[in-house]
Amino acid sequence: MVIRKYIAMTEEEAARLAKEELGESAVIMNVKKVAPRGLARFFKKPSVEITAAVDEVEKNDKGREQGNSAFVQDMPDFSKLQEAIQETNAVLAAEEAKKETVQDASLFSGKMPTVSEAFSQGSSEAGKGASVKEENKNDIEARLSNLQDLLEKQLQADKAAKEEKDEQENTNQAYFDLIQKKLLDNEVEESYVSQILDDIAETLGRNANLDSILAGVYQKIVLKIGQPHLIDIKSKKTKYVFFVGPTGVGKTTTIAKIASTLKLTKKTKVALVTSDTYRIAAVEQLKTYANILGIPLQVVYSTGDMEQAVEELRDFDLVFVDTAGRSHNNKEQREDIQKLLETVDEESREVFLVLSATTKYNDLVKIALTYAEITKYTLIFTKLDETDTVGNIFNIHMLTGAPLSYTTWGQNVPDDIGKIDAQYIAKQLLGGNG
Repeated sequence: MVIRKYIAMTEEEAARLAKEELGESAVIMNVKKVAPRGLARFFKKPSVEITAAVDEVEKNDKGREQGNSAFVQDMPDFSKLQEAIQETNAVLAAEEAKKETVQDASLFSGKMPTVSEAFSQGSSEAGKGASVKEENKNDIEARLSNLQDLLEKQLQADKAAKEEKDEQENTNQAYFDLIQKKLLDNEVEESYVSQILDDIAETLGRNANLDSILAGVYQKIVLKIGQPHLIDIKSKKTKYVFFVGPTGVGKTTTIAKIASTLKLTKKTKVALVTSDTYRIAAVEQLKTYANILGIPLQVVYSTGDMEQAVEELRDFDLVFVDTAGRSHNNKEQREDIQKLLETVDEESREVFLVLSATTKYNDLVKIALTYAEITKYTLIFTKLDETDTVGNIFNIHMLTGAPLSYTTWGQNVPDDIGKIDAQYIAKQLLGGNG
């Protein structure tokens, strides 16, 4: 820091001198009126003395932009410096008042001095003034030296604290980068990764360790996946459950697994309907399952057949409807699916969109959005045993907002199926063993 004094006839002129030498960022630390001493007081007007200071870096780099936010944040606390300067000024003012009182007593003691005595007295006063001035100068220099030491220590402490903060922030950022890479490796969309990490960063403190950050991300993923939405078996009315989706994703096998489980473990009255007449093997496969379970199967070829089946199966708890695989790019086939769904009122039907976890994400997006234009649905993901990543399950759930329900991982009926496990998915996404 650079500290200077400037004397002028007015405060404005002294301030101008300070800013000309130290720059516009000079700070006026103290303003004091200086009255002439001795006989000089009768011939000279009082002047103004100001003490100005400026950071040495600013003085040398006067042209540097002053709005640097980092510099503003690192400015030290000058409160102690200002207190010390005020204390110094108070001491000097007291000394000045004492000296002037002595001078006034000598001048008006009842005897006017002769010219020679006046000059002699003036010389004596000047000598004393010079001595006091020298003592005051030494005292001020000592105080300023102490203040400079104090300021340097404070700057060093601030610098150390900032370095510690930066180091901790760098460490936290390294943890976030590690988790981000793991989520991206598991094919979670970057936008969803950023959303999760931003939410966690706002809730955790600066000194959070890796375990705390991991736990926060894990909990956030579990909450976003939510509870599985399973088939309601407590409904008093017959529920018609439609399974829709692309060809080859495992709709028929999934129906057989769910129907078997509910029939054997819950004693649910189940019936089967298939409109997948494009594949003879599909009808035969479902007929085999129906015979094993001892439940009825009806094959429908049109919406009229479906309406008739609805009437005939109204005494069952659940009717599972297997639809033919349809291309999401074929408008006519999409309309066929919509007409089939409309044979049952919304209160009595439930739709499950069956998707394969092995399908490319871009294709999953198109399929999911196309079916969203037709109806509301719940998501089922198949073939988890054929992929090492489960990011697409999370992605499509986040994209559509549709609830997750079941997942399958093989061909065994009624095994290899279960409800979605949010904790398992979260562990898988973070590189755990599930």
